[in-house]
Amino acid sequence: MTHDIEAAEVSLENVHDAEVLPTLLNPLRRQLGHVYADGAYDSKASHQLISRKGATACIPPRQSAGFWKKGHPRHDAVLMMHKEGLAHWKKISGYHRRSLAETAMYRFKLLLTGKISLRNYNGQVREVMAYVKAINKLNSLGLPVRKPQW
Repeated sequence: MTHDIEAAEVSLENVHDAEVLPTLLNPLRRQLGHVYADGAYDSKASHQLISRKGATACIPPRQSAGFWKKGHPRHDAVLMMHKEGLAHWKKISGYHRRSLAETAMYRFKLLLTGKISLRNYNGQVREVMAYVKAINKLNSLGLPVRKPQW
């Protein structure tokens, strides 16, 4: 695992996260094992896209989620959520791995962006993509390793 940012998209504030998922996943040519995303991506379109990419979706169902076709991974997730609770589903599904992406975004925002300096949208997109390349370069130099203190 490299902790590199594999795909990035700059969108306007009125664009829903799930709307940009195809823009993020379609250009990727490498094999995807799992796609971890928050509940905003809990839609049939997102699940179908992830499945077409040959990956397994790890997306928590919404609290009001209904059942889908029996045998669909989301159906099983909803069933488990109703029986055991969402926390149990998160634990056995490996959903905690999503925190790695959240940590990468935190590093990205904290270390590099403070504020986007360019005024027009195209310039802002180029600026953000330059930041993505920079953070990936920093990652290649090494990340801190935490050792437990006994």
